[in-house]
Amino acid sequence: MSEIKYVTTPAAPQPAGHYSQAVVYNGLVFVAGQLAITPAGEHRVGSIEEQTEQALTNVAEILKAAGSDLSRVLKMTVFVSDIGLWSQVNAVYARVMGDHRPARAIVPTKELHYDFQIEIEAVAALNE
Repeated sequence: MSEIKYVTTPAAPQPAGHYSQAVVYNGLVFVAGQLAITPAGEHRVGSIEEQTEQALTNVAEILKAAGSDLSRVLKMTVFVSDIGLWSQVNAVYARVMGDHRPARAIVPTKELHYDFQIEIEAVAALNE
């Protein structure tokens, strides 16, 4: 049976509750939902583009600490506070992800913690 490994990196915001930045199990990395918070704890509540960029940067840094990267993402779930923001989110997402196209779900939600407009979680494979 595989061992569960908890991932922590100072390159992404520290958990504000009872959860881990990510958990590694059986060759997979499960990244907790990331908001637009800098590693120093600053809330980036600017434009949706800035928030998307910061959330994806957090995901990337956590994946790196776990032994993976964005090119190994299998599935992303993107929560947005307003589905009308989707075209701006998708433009940043496409630029950051490049040619890699993991499975993805877009979940419109009424509101997110701290009045953020986006939260992103991911599942990725470890680097081989």
